[in-house]
Amino acid sequence: MIILLKCRLKEIRLKDFMIDSKAEFARKLNVPVQTYTNWEKELSYPNLSLAYEIARKLNKKVTEIWYLE
Repeated sequence: MIILLKCRLKEIRLKDFMIDSKAEFARKLNVPVQTYTNWEKELSYPNLSLAYEIARKLNKKVTEIWYLE
């Protein structure tokens, strides 16, 4: 069985914050645009401490942003 880590950043960016621009959202999270884009595309993931910091900035739980499928 393969377990995948999935990401809801795009959904959060578009629905909760109504921000179309990845660059603008990356600035809000204080990360490079390419890093944010890779997270959104699920090509990479933040380390645990950064994931908690991002969750705090978005007023979400880490499990509301990243989850196992």
